[in-house]
Amino acid sequence: MNLKPTKPLSGFIELLPIQQRCFDECARRMQNVLKTAGFARLDLPAIERAEVLTDKDNWDEIETQMFLFQKGETKMGLRYDGTVGLARYVSGNISNLTFPFRACQFARNYRGERPQRGRYREFYQMDLDILGIDSLSENYDAEIVAVLSKAYESISNFVGPTKIKVGNRKFWNAMFEYMELDEKQSRSAFVLIDKKDKLNDFLGALTEEIGEKNADVINEVFTKGYKSFLKKNINLDSAIFGLDNFISQLRAMGIDNAEIDLGIMRGHAYYTGIVFEFFLDNFPELGAVGGGGRYEDLASKFSKTKIIGVGAAVGFSRLMVALLEADKIDLSAFEQPITAAILVMGQDQISYSMSVLAAFRDAGISSVPYLDTEKKFKNQIEFSDKIRTIFSIIIGEDEVKNKMLTVKNMKTGEQQSLSLSCAIEMLKIVK
Repeated sequence: MNLKPTKPLSGFIELLPIQQRCFDECARRMQNVLKTAGFARLDLPAIERAEVLTDKDNWDEIETQMFLFQKGETKMGLRYDGTVGLARYVSGNISNLTFPFRACQFARNYRGERPQRGRYREFYQMDLDILGIDSLSENYDAEIVAVLSKAYESISNFVGPTKIKVGNRKFWNAMFEYMELDEKQSRSAFVLIDKKDKLNDFLGALTEEIGEKNADVINEVFTKGYKSFLKKNINLDSAIFGLDNFISQLRAMGIDNAEIDLGIMRGHAYYTGIVFEFFLDNFPELGAVGGGGRYEDLASKFSKTKIIGVGAAVGFSRLMVALLEADKIDLSAFEQPITAAILVMGQDQISYSMSVLAAFRDAGISSVPYLDTEKKFKNQIEFSDKIRTIFSIIIGEDEVKNKMLTVKNMKTGEQQSLSLSCAIEMLKIVK
């Protein structure tokens, strides 16, 4: 017969157990930082109404970007990020939430676009947002960057140090106003600045779109520095002072790996102020591994109440899978997830062995039994070795008779006979 495929669909991720343990540990550490910082974890539905996910009615146009389907009269889709669901949730629960409201999510998201390296159809993303009603102090912009920086720091022994690059939409809005660019020119300049590092001739592209004189002025931001535009007009001054103050706030919070880079724009149109991106020092080829910014109106399609926020997202699957697949992470810390393997020498020893197993697990010692009692000792000890357990607990006739355990250290080969209580005390130290 024809065997069915064993590989997952293109754009979907499967990891080996040792890789998954690393993935889970990094996720746990980062989420614990958010928990310590007071963020409430939300677990929102993966499926939303199509009208929630998009304002477009032309499914042919958007089905390449989303997974959409219909049940009866209801059109639905899988979420593609955490923002839309958060906007819906907060709008529907305004009276039940205390603002400023801190929310975080760690969830699978889905995109129907063509998969490619680093871009998946199913992926984990970590989102964190701080939301206010009608107003939200810009002090929270620094707070969210500082929290996310600490989250990356919690996994630095696996992914290395990060660098934070900070931009400001307000600076460019003030700059375009000072230059008297019209809306079309401003939009063109915005797009080119966002793609600056990917263009072979940034100045030439600018010149083509907005003219040589205007292109030279924008280029001066990168050649002479943003402070060279001080005292040009009040809005530029405000934006420049805002950038400097933002970096000072981060320094005060112990974050010294941030720098101003006004080429950071972030593609989403809803950002209105400070924007930022995180990069790995040791793996610059990955590009930005997380980022976000301030938005002034999160939920206008759901509520008449103005909800302002600052948020960030980490493409967690993109970050971890790229490093794991390239063998860039030392996985040695995840090779021995099991402390003890219970090896049962015969069917008559099953009852005692199960009581030992239960006692180990009650004590928090990770344990697995080998229950094929008809197998030879050689097979059982090989199993223990293959799963890289730290100890083998050998239970035969003598162990049952004397209510003892033979404990074998799989690294040194040393064996000793211990009571159950003594074995538990010893294994708890190394688990």
